[in-house]
Amino acid sequence: MIEASKQVLADLIGFPTVSAVSNLAMIDYLADRLQSCGARLDVMRDESGQKANLFATLGPEGDGGIVLSGHSDVVPVTDQEWSSDPFVMAERDGNLFGRGTCDMKGFIAATIAMAPQFAAAKLTRPLHFAFTYDEEVGCLGAAQLAEDLERRGLKPSLAIIGEPTSMRIIEGHKGCCEYTTRFQGLAGHGSSPDLGVNAVEYAVRFVARLLELRDQLKGRAPANGRFDPPWTTLNVGALHGGDVHNVIAPRAHVNWEMRPVQGADASFVKTAIRAYADKVLLPAMRAVHPGASIETEVIGEVAGLIPTDDNEARQIVSELTGANGADLVPFGTEAGIFQALGMDVVVCGPGSIEQAHKADEYLSLDQLSQCLNMFQGMVGKLEEVQS
Repeated sequence: MIEASKQVLADLIGFPTVSAVSNLAMIDYLADRLQSCGARLDVMRDESGQKANLFATLGPEGDGGIVLSGHSDVVPVTDQEWSSDPFVMAERDGNLFGRGTCDMKGFIAATIAMAPQFAAAKLTRPLHFAFTYDEEVGCLGAAQLAEDLERRGLKPSLAIIGEPTSMRIIEGHKGCCEYTTRFQGLAGHGSSPDLGVNAVEYAVRFVARLLELRDQLKGRAPANGRFDPPWTTLNVGALHGGDVHNVIAPRAHVNWEMRPVQGADASFVKTAIRAYADKVLLPAMRAVHPGASIETEVIGEVAGLIPTDDNEARQIVSELTGANGADLVPFGTEAGIFQALGMDVVVCGPGSIEQAHKADEYLSLDQLSQCLNMFQGMVGKLEEVQS
């Protein structure tokens, strides 16, 4: 089974599914592999027609199924120094190198390699394969998939999200909210700053307020919080604006994000920063130029995964892997979207997050084997459950 998985993974790495480009060729490949096993397929394209989710099912119809989920997109390789072509899988010293090997095409490859065994089993509940687009830029595909499942009235019971966790069971993570705030000012000569509206300067003041809020978030950490750090974090990723030294910059934008541990923190930040923009910055900008503006675009607001006392997904994966407990992580996944649909959810997949997004990203053969062992145990579990 390891050789079959390696071949599938090599094929998947060959699809350069960076979020900025189409994923249709990879989705077609996965659909063909699953259809050959008798799976029932739904391919759901986005509005552009250039991206798609794949939702495939083996076993009986109806609710109560198990979802194996992974995202098809990968992050760019621009400005990274790779030892070999990032879109041609290479095997060295027991590791498989290539963009997406651990994040997260290794998990997808394992599901596809195991599909014939799943198809041959006498499944007592549906087994769903959910492969999404644009997770890396805001979990856009998973959000569409959730809407599609709700529209169909289909209610799987649990989901396993195969992000790289070194096969540890993850039962909780923070949310991830990403924004771009754009400032429109008024250009002018640098020698007369009072006659223009410098968008960069107002963007800097906006960032300073965000940093004040970041410090306040530390005092809002829940008692006995299990996250590390236990409070909601806030990060300013970029500030762009202006071109030359002696021109008042008419435009600027700030890319920023927060990772809430609780919904109230997200509301606190959004309310406070909006009030600062509307009541402090904008009046000052419009006193000089009535056409000045500050607009915030929501890039993505992805719910966190909330730990729960009763979690069938955690129970099943614990039995399959032999794990004695479950952990929390600070990075985000699509898990919260599935949980919001009423499913029990865990994150568990091969590879380490420490290798994700870096040059010479790799997945060890040992991790891939552990994932396959989990799936082989699942075959029997799917035949036992409800029998």
